Amino acid sequence: MTACIVGWAHTAFGKLDTETVESLIVRVANEALADAGLGAEDVDEILLGHFNAGFSPQDFTASLVLQADPKLRFKPATRVENACATGSAAVHQAVRAVKAGDARIVLVVGVEQMTRTPGPEIGKNLLRASYLPEDGDTPAGFAGVFGKIAHNYFQRWGDQSDALAMIAAKNHRNGVENPYAQMRKDFGYEFCRTESEKNPFVAGPLKRTDCSLVSDGAAALVITDTATALRMNKAVAFRGQAHVQDFLPMSKRDILKFEGCTQAWGKALEEAGIALSDLSFVETHDCFTVAELIEYEAMGLVPEGQGARAVMEGWTQKDGRLPVNPSGGLKAKGHPIGATGVSMHVLSSMQLMGTAGGIQVKDARLGGIFNMGGAAVANYVSVLERLR
Repeated sequence: MTACIVGWAHTAFGKLDTETVESLIVRVANEALADAGLGAEDVDEILLGHFNAGFSPQDFTASLVLQADPKLRFKPATRVENACATGSAAVHQAVRAVKAGDARIVLVVGVEQMTRTPGPEIGKNLLRASYLPEDGDTPAGFAGVFGKIAHNYFQRWGDQSDALAMIAAKNHRNGVENPYAQMRKDFGYEFCRTESEKNPFVAGPLKRTDCSLVSDGAAALVITDTATALRMNKAVAFRGQAHVQDFLPMSKRDILKFEGCTQAWGKALEEAGIALSDLSFVETHDCFTVAELIEYEAMGLVPEGQGARAVMEGWTQKDGRLPVNPSGGLKAKGHPIGATGVSMHVLSSMQLMGTAGGIQVKDARLGGIFNMGGAAVANYVSVLERLR
């Protein structure tokens, strides 16, 4: 355990018309430093997670973090990007800087503003996280990519519509108590299961309630070494972590297995010296409900093809044997791409500190995070534990 989270900040996610990428960055950067009890002068390095891909006219955004405080001027600042895992990529890079001794205090910010982009462009931007020679003409954009995955999963393992609706209903119910969530409404299982004017099919067997939201938002973390963290007000340690990258073309792998996810979980749990069953909760990347279903299998919660059991038998409910997405996940909380992985680490840290309010999991000791970019291409796992 060579790195710890000692401060954080999180905006509400949603359609934030009065904000800009710059204002979101500035707000969470200042709030995270204040939460850690540190000043801008204490920061050694800055990492910004920002996907963009056409969502923001302003590219080259790393130096926008310096707008938070003049004392950040001349600090090294780098933008990190790895599709929908951009936030976790920035977090892991910060941990690496601390482990290497290159920095003692690292400020990590994740941000995205997506809702100002016209609908057709949103789909085109997101599709850039797939392999364009194979998927570039996919109807419905990235939803269409996961619609094909869901269709193929149904062909191999049978119709899983009940399980997908249960995942959607679970995450929406959890999101009601998350003050940062974009969608704080309990739709219930029947609404999520039934095709309707308000819940039409979007791609393949996926309905609107199976798809994460287009969002604006930001989150930030302050990361330092363990010795420094133990002198501060709170310390959430990285007990284990892993990053595994897989082939971009889905034609080069069995897309129904999320093998990169499996590899990342195995490496992180081994480094942490624990089993999956030791975790108190998991925040996982439910960009689409079928992704969460397959991730149950990839993380080793259930055997291949039996993902439905985990949700249908209540294992992943907030009071189940392994609560999954007590925050509401991307499904209810929202998915501002560059901010998502940072948000997962913030909310998991809050769980471990016992300050998660209505989404709190009872007696949370160890938290697992899985954030992925593309269709299980960039795979990041963190295992967190409270030190103080």
